[in-house]
Amino acid sequence: MTSSPGPFDSGTFDSGTFAPGTFAPGTFGAAPVGPGALSIALVSEHASPLAALGGVDAGGQNVHVACLAGALADRGHRVTVYTRRDARDLPVETALRDGVRVHHVPAGPPEQIPKDELLPYMGEFGHYLARVWRDRPPDVVHSHFWMSGLASLRATRRLGLPLLHTYHALGTVKRRHQRLADPSPPQRIALETEVGFGCDRVIATCRDEVAELGRMGVPAAKAGIVPCGVDTELFTPCGPVAGRGTPRHQVLQLGRLVPRKGAAVSIAALALLPETELVVVGGPPAHRLEQDPEVRRLRALARRAGVAGRVRFTGGVPSADVPPLLRAADVVVCPADYEPFGIVPLEAMACGRPVVASAVGGQLDTVADPATGRLVPPGDPQALARAVAELLADPVTREASGAAGRRRVLRRYGWDRVAAATEAAYCEVLDALPVATRVGAV
Repeated sequence: MTSSPGPFDSGTFDSGTFAPGTFAPGTFGAAPVGPGALSIALVSEHASPLAALGGVDAGGQNVHVACLAGALADRGHRVTVYTRRDARDLPVETALRDGVRVHHVPAGPPEQIPKDELLPYMGEFGHYLARVWRDRPPDVVHSHFWMSGLASLRATRRLGLPLLHTYHALGTVKRRHQRLADPSPPQRIALETEVGFGCDRVIATCRDEVAELGRMGVPAAKAGIVPCGVDTELFTPCGPVAGRGTPRHQVLQLGRLVPRKGAAVSIAALALLPETELVVVGGPPAHRLEQDPEVRRLRALARRAGVAGRVRFTGGVPSADVPPLLRAADVVVCPADYEPFGIVPLEAMACGRPVVASAVGGQLDTVADPATGRLVPPGDPQALARAVAELLADPVTREASGAAGRRRVLRRYGWDRVAAATEAAYCEVLDALPVATRVGAV
């Protein structure tokens, strides 16, 4: 299966910015005026950049916000990330790194709450932002996820501040795939649409998202594309390699342990892949795996498929342990039912590993079939097994695909390039503001 050309095939992203109109209306070009040092507020209500990864509500968005904040700071900007206070012992502010602070917003009880239950606290969150920004207004606000957008919209409307928004996931897509199993609040889609109309610009992460926003009625001219990025110094082909089991081949799946990520599809495919071990990375810490309902479900599936002895669950692991695990794999699989963007394919490609991914969402843009791996229909264990088996049988192709993936990531997905494109989006919005309304205007 061959993918359509990716959004960066024209090479515009290689310059660090997006040329307008290259592949979607409203894509971001170089800012006509240099920004100087901006004060930037990133709002991420449930996904703290300080959170441990691998839990049900801690994954790609946490990584995205943390890395984007750091890359913007590297460009000379001052960044504050506003996230909900979810523990009593958290300070009001803490330094994440030079140029980046995390501000814990008191909205709702200071304890862990599933993100789908946070909507009642977004009014309080927005009121708090308005109070803080009245005295210390940022130059630009960039909200992440729909509830952050809702809270930020309330605050920026009061104060006349510019607002850009990244959805990370859309309720229309989630409801289409999960139907009655979707735990999102019933108002989600209507409120997401309100955020799309109310913000100054939407920063989408892939072409599929722009098309979905159009179906929601959000004007195409409001949306431009800046992809997620990957840390190309952490995720490299060279470095420690994790130990492997006794089977001849190893296939790895990495990410949150929720049904939509498709680990059940990987287990079913494993029954068609002899002499192969499946390593599933993510979920709760290893010592709590036995208590996790999804792990119990997947282990039962593995027993019924006759592959229980060839499936290994590591549990959640620290970020530093992920690259060695990726390097140990012959193939990395990403078989999600839907994937708003999908950072794991980038991390695997950065480590020089071929990827077999479902042909959905952002994976249509990032995985170049056949150069860096294969794209297969979602929910199809036979198709997944065939694509993996083809790569396992051909070490030369595996090596070439891994090398091509690394080159693709270096050209297109480094955080320095993503931050430059995001900065350009900020500057386009700021340059469009009347001078009298800009923060700091005389």
